[in-house]
Amino acid sequence: MEGNHKKIGIATLTNYFNYGNRLQNYALQEILKPYSKEVETLVIPKNSTSSRRTKHYIKKLFSQPLSKTAKTFASKINWKIKYLTNKDILIERERRFKDFSQNYIKERHFRSLYETNEISDEFDYVFTGSDQVWNPYFIKNREQYYFLQFVEEEKRIAYAPSFGISEIPQEVKQKYKEWLSSIPYISVREKEGARIIKELTGRDVPVLVDPTLLLNKEEWIKIAKEHKNKPKSKYLICYFWGKIPKERKTLIKRIAEKYNLQIINIANLSDKKTYTADPSEFIDYINSASLVLTDSYHGSAFSILMETPFFVFERIGGPSMYSRIRTLLEKTKLKNREEKDIDLNKNLLEMDFSHVHSILNEERKKSFDFLKKAMRIE
Repeated sequence: MEGNHKKIGIATLTNYFNYGNRLQNYALQEILKPYSKEVETLVIPKNSTSSRRTKHYIKKLFSQPLSKTAKTFASKINWKIKYLTNKDILIERERRFKDFSQNYIKERHFRSLYETNEISDEFDYVFTGSDQVWNPYFIKNREQYYFLQFVEEEKRIAYAPSFGISEIPQEVKQKYKEWLSSIPYISVREKEGARIIKELTGRDVPVLVDPTLLLNKEEWIKIAKEHKNKPKSKYLICYFWGKIPKERKTLIKRIAEKYNLQIINIANLSDKKTYTADPSEFIDYINSASLVLTDSYHGSAFSILMETPFFVFERIGGPSMYSRIRTLLEKTKLKNREEKDIDLNKNLLEMDFSHVHSILNEERKKSFDFLKKAMRIE
């Protein structure tokens, strides 16, 4: 394919505990391979801005009400206790995620954030995205990296990044305007992101699908594998990042009892047997499930890809991130799969995906057209 002599970099969030993060990274790499001789994911260390982050944290603590400060400390203490209590299983999960990355994603690690300023000449293009690379709560002190300020302007491309929130905090709006204006080719993952960019810069940008949706089911099944603790009986998946209140737990239990399904909690320390499942095993878990209940964007996306019946819940706790899920449901015409649509008198395991194929094919065409235009490929 024309253009495959180019070298491409990817600047995305890189962590080793989130399924969506690892799988969107893999997907973006795979869709860029036909256009390049080499695709590398750039990995900056977590501690490269630790001193600045610590100063910010201390300042924040002393500027907020005492009651809130106490809650912040209590939360951190609770997490420390949780970590120490479950240290072995957390380390094992991280190790298995790193093994997945080593096997499937070509990474280039940097000792400090500032080393990335020296690599611009090596790359023809550097992509930011997908995932929440423009979420101000996730990228504090690293904003210039995720807005690609370390490479020349003509090399910057944003593929379906997410802000993850509906409004940009007032204190960073001006900087966001400057950084967004410096990227020639921008697409976003949700309508809210397009609205934010329009308000800040006056630019109209396309809303494109997450990279995971650019690969079809067959392509994902190729890297899927069965987890050693996968149940033999039928099951439903619970994949929640937010809190699960009592009434929600009751609803989940009633659904499981009605259909005689085992409840499998993915990415939840309460279910230690499945907690160490790696991204390849996550795909298989979703593919084989009778039903998926989730507050996760990628939990929803992979349910659609695997054609597994699902329902989406609002996330409880932390800033609202539902805009990205809403865009996904609207694009795929699956708005009737929200928590409010759950009716125990209906068959929850029946779901029509027949119309989704043509929608995804059209969305894929839009995405590939954008990529070719951004990389000047005829």
